[in-house]
Amino acid sequence: MKIVVAMDSFKGSLTARLACEAVKKGLLSVLPAAEIIIRPMADGGEGTAKALISAKDGRWVEKNVTGPLPNMTVKAGYAWFANYRSALVEMASASGLPLLTESQRNPLETTTYGTGELIKAAAQKNPEKIFLAVGGSATVDGGVGAAMALGWRFLDKKGDAIALGGGNLSRIQKILPPPELGLPVVEVLCDVQNPLCGPQGAARVYGPQKGATPQMVGHLEKGLDHLCTLVGSSLGKDIDIPGAGAAGGLAAGAVAFMNAKLVSGIDTIIECTDLAQQIATSQWVITGEGRFDSQSLHGKVVKGVTKIAGQAGVPVGVLAGSVNLSSEEYQSLGIVDAISAKKDEISLEYAIAHGDELLIEAAAEFARENLITPRKDN
Repeated sequence: MKIVVAMDSFKGSLTARLACEAVKKGLLSVLPAAEIIIRPMADGGEGTAKALISAKDGRWVEKNVTGPLPNMTVKAGYAWFANYRSALVEMASASGLPLLTESQRNPLETTTYGTGELIKAAAQKNPEKIFLAVGGSATVDGGVGAAMALGWRFLDKKGDAIALGGGNLSRIQKILPPPELGLPVVEVLCDVQNPLCGPQGAARVYGPQKGATPQMVGHLEKGLDHLCTLVGSSLGKDIDIPGAGAAGGLAAGAVAFMNAKLVSGIDTIIECTDLAQQIATSQWVITGEGRFDSQSLHGKVVKGVTKIAGQAGVPVGVLAGSVNLSSEEYQSLGIVDAISAKKDEISLEYAIAHGDELLIEAAAEFARENLITPRKDN
């Protein structure tokens, strides 16, 4: 029996690769003769670089850059794939929310400047393409910080450069491009549909998650709207498009200042990891993430993997930290069974600390219930 294991990371507990390895171990404890193919997954956000490095023989290139706050320096990096002449910049490594304490989280001040420094460093290797993974950001600066690092100038009414941070967008009166941008094709890995502005935009939907008070949200919204108007009049580009609100508007900034296009993160990962080819010759697919809930039905890894399996007619099982969907809900997607690694009597803290062993047990349970004696409703 060939089983493809394509897991997302369990945030705070397991990377995607460790999750895959744990599931493999659990399956083999019940089915020692099974052929288990692992494909660590990601959705274009945090963990994307690690997933692709393991799949495409890449390497991590470290670089000290500006952190989410202008006065911070962080050790970040990008993934380099020499065989494919391409790079992947994961913005969370430079401008991510986990790099800040609760008290430091203030999107009026946070910046994507460090992400721009990573893009600039990656471009110096002369790649044919740079992928930009935009999940987990601490910022709502419309990508202006990243653009500054690439040589763009944003001037106020006095002709002075504005300071970094999302709180200064409303002060921009003039946008000046660099003499030469020096970038290859840039693709933003993005699976959300949020526009830059409005009720579903970057400030109102994501601002509060990044420390914004209601007053800050209003200020940020005004700034993003101003930026959108100015980019339209100065550069002739419409950046209030579906997906542009990702990462506090970094996606919009990439379109405006890097000539980037927005592409599906999960579809790109699936293509780069030859997942469809592996699934086509398998008998089962196991996927999962930390929390399997209603968001999973619209989102990223689980839905993407299940779609590919459905096209190949291969049954799917889900292993998650917690399962918050009824069997009717997940079976409507073509998922046969979903098992929670965290049982009711286990605390969340224990589950996070012991994610590896709990996932091994859940995989063994899945194998016993579905792969040795098939379920009656299969």
